[in-house]
Amino acid sequence: QVQLVESGGGSVQTGESLRLSCKASLPVTSTYVMGWFRQAPGKEREIVAAITRTGGSTYYADAVKGRFAISRPNGANTMSLQMNSLKPEDTAVYYCAARSQISGLRETNYDYWGQGTQVTVSA
Repeated sequence: QVQLVESGGGSVQTGESLRLSCKASLPVTSTYVMGWFRQAPGKEREIVAAITRTGGSTYYADAVKGRFAISRPNGANTMSLQMNSLKPEDTAVYYCAARSQISGLRETNYDYWGQGTQVTVSA
């Protein structure tokens, strides 16, 4: 049973935008925090952004701050990532994740993971 499904990846050129979406088929109690991670070829997976259920608190990695915006637009079990001014170094597989633990948004320990969506940014 697929519990987190990402959509919206694709191929764009430098400076363009993409919007990723994630839909969770999970109990609301399992999605107190949702986050986006990415993994580029040959690199470790890294956190991109995270958000609490109400959207009241967010976290962004320094590399995307000011360019990306995370939101929970349609309730507890959906999440979006608006990515603007994309750069070639943003190329990666992007993963949606969810957890019930109420702890720091910088933490990377999540309970549920999506299968990922490819984002490719060409120069």
